[in-house]
Amino acid sequence: MKLALSRFSKFSWAVLAYNIFVILFGAFVRATGSGAGCGAHWPLCNGMVLPQPERIATVIEFTHRITSGFTLILVVALVVWTWRKYPAGSAIRKSSSFAVFFTITEALVGAGLVLFRLVENNDSVARAFSVMVHLVNTFLLLAALTITAWWATDGEPRRIQFHGISGGLLVFGGLSILLLGASGAITALGDTLFPSSSLAAGFRDDFSPTAHYLIRMRVYHPGIAVSVGIYITLVTLWVRRKMTEPRLEAVTSGLFGLYGLQILLGIINVGLLAPVWMQIIHLLVSNLVWILFILMATIVFGSAVPVRAALAEGAPGLSNHELHNRVDEAKEVR
Repeated sequence: MKLALSRFSKFSWAVLAYNIFVILFGAFVRATGSGAGCGAHWPLCNGMVLPQPERIATVIEFTHRITSGFTLILVVALVVWTWRKYPAGSAIRKSSSFAVFFTITEALVGAGLVLFRLVENNDSVARAFSVMVHLVNTFLLLAALTITAWWATDGEPRRIQFHGISGGLLVFGGLSILLLGASGAITALGDTLFPSSSLAAGFRDDFSPTAHYLIRMRVYHPGIAVSVGIYITLVTLWVRRKMTEPRLEAVTSGLFGLYGLQILLGIINVGLLAPVWMQIIHLLVSNLVWILFILMATIVFGSAVPVRAALAEGAPGLSNHELHNRVDEAKEVR
């Protein structure tokens, strides 16, 4: 089913895409150790509005600040356009407002990292906790922008329905992906601060009781990734079986493919000893996995209909066996 894109919906998707770019740029800043490029100054850079580019770290960090600042401009423009286009009380007004909120908190977390010197070679627990908070806030920002862009394209739902077990499974799935992302942020930080000289040395350090805690925590991320992957697969299969909506199968198929790719990229990332470019690709795919999961949940909560209810309404009096046959036939047609 083809979706018509208005100027507003195109702008909404463009803001989402730009935010992904800024997130990847932020990962590049962390991976290259450029977070202290402007010293412990914020919003100024080394105490100046326009710093002297004496070292490459300053150029990288200052450029990231400029791109991040433009994010706030775009998101504010999005919310203003939303509030002018949609009536008071509309759901899309709320989702765009959340986007502004999480953009501001994103900036505040970034500022805290700089002002408290939780950058460059800092390996404290405070920095580890901060990067996890940063990642979760980033994902919540992407969720708000994704929902806004979808509703700008497909229209607001007449009402939002939780759908019982399906809704509960999706909520837990979202929390699981946030946990996975947080563990990935810790792993990336450990790879940046304590790069391994070889694959064998990396595995040895991961299980060494005397190794730094950031190194020892790297071992948990693959297990979390596989566990969450199994859960997301089962939830997605459940949703495809229990709910019906024209776009749902395409979105869930994309989610299957991207998560499989993410697992493969994770293995390659370990084998290559986590080079900067591979960390960024890995983060990009994780963002896309999250976006597709949010799209699936948005469709389920907003416009999907339980398959049994849809078929029973069209053919009352059918037995459970006959209803299940209709379900299978409907899925084959789709």
